[in-house]
Amino acid sequence: MKIIDGGVTTPKGFQAAGLCAGIKKDKKDMAMIYSTTPCTTAGVFTTNMVKAAPVKWDKLVVDTSSYAQAVVVNSGVANACTGEEGYGYCKEMAALTGQKLNLPGEAVLVASTGVIGRQLPMEPIKKGIGMLAEALADTREAGRLAAEAIMTTDTRPKEVAVQTEIGGKIVTVAGMCKGAGMIHPNMATMLCFVVTDAAISHEMLQKALSSDVQDTFNMISVDGDTSTNDTVVVLANGQAGNTEITAEGADYDAFYEALHYIMEELSKKIAGDGEGCTCLFEVKVTGAKTKEEARTLSKSVVCSSLTKAAVFGHDANWGRILCALGYSGVTFDPEQVDIWFESSAGKLKIVENGVDTGYSEELATEILSKEHVTALVDMKQGEAQATAWGCDLTYEYVRINGDYRS
Repeated sequence: MKIIDGGVTTPKGFQAAGLCAGIKKDKKDMAMIYSTTPCTTAGVFTTNMVKAAPVKWDKLVVDTSSYAQAVVVNSGVANACTGEEGYGYCKEMAALTGQKLNLPGEAVLVASTGVIGRQLPMEPIKKGIGMLAEALADTREAGRLAAEAIMTTDTRPKEVAVQTEIGGKIVTVAGMCKGAGMIHPNMATMLCFVVTDAAISHEMLQKALSSDVQDTFNMISVDGDTSTNDTVVVLANGQAGNTEITAEGADYDAFYEALHYIMEELSKKIAGDGEGCTCLFEVKVTGAKTKEEARTLSKSVVCSSLTKAAVFGHDANWGRILCALGYSGVTFDPEQVDIWFESSAGKLKIVENGVDTGYSEELATEILSKEHVTALVDMKQGEAQATAWGCDLTYEYVRINGDYRS
């Protein structure tokens, strides 16, 4: 597998565009992805009982349409809690995009992100769809513009691309996503679009996505709030020319490895760009009895507001980590737990068998001052492990969310 510079226009047959349609003042606010040929599609969506209109529409498309070929996205308004009117606008976005691209509306996925409860401003959106259809291109810049146009409180666009060999053919997998706040395990205010020129059946594509999301997007948290709009969709147009993947085996494994890399890297990019954050906070639990217990333990620590605040303050307050492990619901012996902090400044064991090691506070502070900080936790209970990603909790997070609508 080869990591390359790229975005959603990198795989064969994909085009994109991103621009300012007027939903937000003087900011890009609409994006489009288009495949020149029909795509096999898979998706996973929010677990929140309150689901935005585009989530309902996309789930219908993924479950019942024979193919999809385009995605249209707006930022600024979430189209959530908008009733039948909002769902009608969502269908209208799909239908109009289909008209512009000579596709049935049922072949168009729709995504929205922004403020909950407001109806979509359809005049700029209609204008934007026409402009996007005319601006579609397969250039690297077009992919980057699309990634920028889906941002809300994100500070930077998020893109990843890789190439791998499947059945003697070079296959490319690439993705873009957005997300910085209302981020919590079991999907988050995140929109993620993965595209590939691999040939793979709907069943195997959905199997790969549903399996991998458990160890990637479901393992991130910024603030503990699970969004109404979480969407991850994958489109595969088969233009790489490999023999279609219809069962598990070497080809499926190679595709899964590439998809996992894309999903994990995008997950970390979201966690590391949490609203107001200064660092990516990673929690790796080893020595757990089961994979599920390892996931639960690592997520409990990464979601702990007190631990996140300590990381922001560069304070090695390990008692907060042990406390978060303790209320996770997993049964373990706290007098067996070892904990380290690690970053580019080094690695330091701070707890051994549940008690302080007498570590250097100065070195601990230096380690915690870097942009990527990892807490390593050995439960000494078994062989299972899992990793969760989050960020520190800062004053800036409160400021951003205190005046989000204004």
